[in-house]
Formats: sequence, C-alpha cells, structure tokens
Amino acid sequence: MNVEGKRLKQTRWIHAIRCVVRVEVDAVIPTDDPTEPCYEPKTVEFLREVHARADAGDIEWLKRVGQVYAKVSA
Repeated sequence: MNVEGKRLKQTRWIHAIRCVVRVEVDAVIPTDDPTEPCYEPKTVEFLREVHARADAGDIEWLKRVGQVYAKVSA
C-alpha cells in the first residue's frame, strides 16, 4: 500500500538491550492529512525487524542497514 504525498527521509533510533541502531527510513506527508509525516506498512515492518535483530544481537545485519552503537562496560 503506497500512501500518496510528499516523501522525505527521517532518522530513527532503535533502542535495544545490547545496542542502539540509527537507520534512515522513508516517511510520507499524506496529501489528505499533511499535519505530520507517517510511515507505510513496509517501513513499519522494517523497523520491527531492526528492533528484533537488535534484541537478538545480529550486529552484522544491523551494520548493513544502519549505524550500530554498542553498549560497553565502564
């Protein structure tokens, strides 16, 4: 399902137990309701997958889709 409207890139930070991941995703400002950007279903599913892989510690996959910031001990 594609939403009609202006497309733009947004940065999302995914916080997990082991790391934080910064990814760029597409957002849409809908023509019907231009009050704020929204995400298409495929973007929401991508963000869910990023969060699940971050929780699982799949660092190699995460590095391919965004920037990974890992927790370190002091």
